[in-house]
Amino acid sequence: KIMDKDKRDPSEEVEILLRFGHHPNVITLRDVFANSNKVYLVMELMRGGELLDKILRQKFFSEQEASGVLQIVAKTVDYLHSNGVVHRDLKPSNILYADDTGSPDSIRICDFGFAKQLRAENGLLMTPCYTANFVAPEVLKRQGYDASCDIWSLGVLLYTMLAGNTPFANGPSDTPGDILARIGEGKFALVGGNWDTVSPQAKDLVKRMLHIDPNNRLSAKQVLNHQWVSQRDSMPHLKLAFQDAQIVKGSLAATFKALNDHNLKQATLEPVGASGLAQRRGKARPKSSTEL
Repeated sequence: KIMDKDKRDPSEEVEILLRFGHHPNVITLRDVFANSNKVYLVMELMRGGELLDKILRQKFFSEQEASGVLQIVAKTVDYLHSNGVVHRDLKPSNILYADDTGSPDSIRICDFGFAKQLRAENGLLMTPCYTANFVAPEVLKRQGYDASCDIWSLGVLLYTMLAGNTPFANGPSDTPGDILARIGEGKFALVGGNWDTVSPQAKDLVKRMLHIDPNNRLSAKQVLNHQWVSQRDSMPHLKLAFQDAQIVKGSLAATFKALNDHNLKQATLEPVGASGLAQRRGKARPKSSTEL
């Protein structure tokens, strides 16, 4: 990974990778080089490519397989959150396989360029046991929002694994305004297509992870304790079909680009659904298929 010093300070990303790269599902930082203009991060080679590429190549994916993937990723996110780290850019292209086996154990969370560590007002890193006494309430609130955004991103991934298409974009040509409007209103379908054969437990988890109100979204630990994850062996083996791979990837790219562009303008990385306006709209709107 190559970064321009003028555009971004890589120190936070490097520090996070050095502290947590020993986790089996976090990408390992091998070395760091720098010159007057650039910083070069030498990372563990990801031979298996993107998680979503592998899934889409299969054409079909079962609930049990999707549950296994989500369990590994949510367990890693729970580990990071419990250590005061929020990723803030958990789009599917940042979840990769270290090898070609396709085993969930070879999954790695990558690209910590937007990640943040919980710090006290004096800048010192905070471990969980010191959090309550030494971190300002507004910092804790910000950390909670960012953690809920990580869960929302995983909810988008879960929806895509189950539905074979994306929740908020119909195709790569959707405008950012259209996508942001759907996100802000919490509109996504859980009927038709694959959803007619997906288990009620899976639908329940999707709704809880994509809840429009960050305060009502599940935590990573709650995702792990949800029946659809904790009782994976009892979930259906039925193979779920996917849309054209390029359409799915294009739709996901459009979704996260719209969000990132919006958040850069707002100087925040919260999904648009976290805004006060979006939440007021959500309370006022009629029930959608996600609430039936």
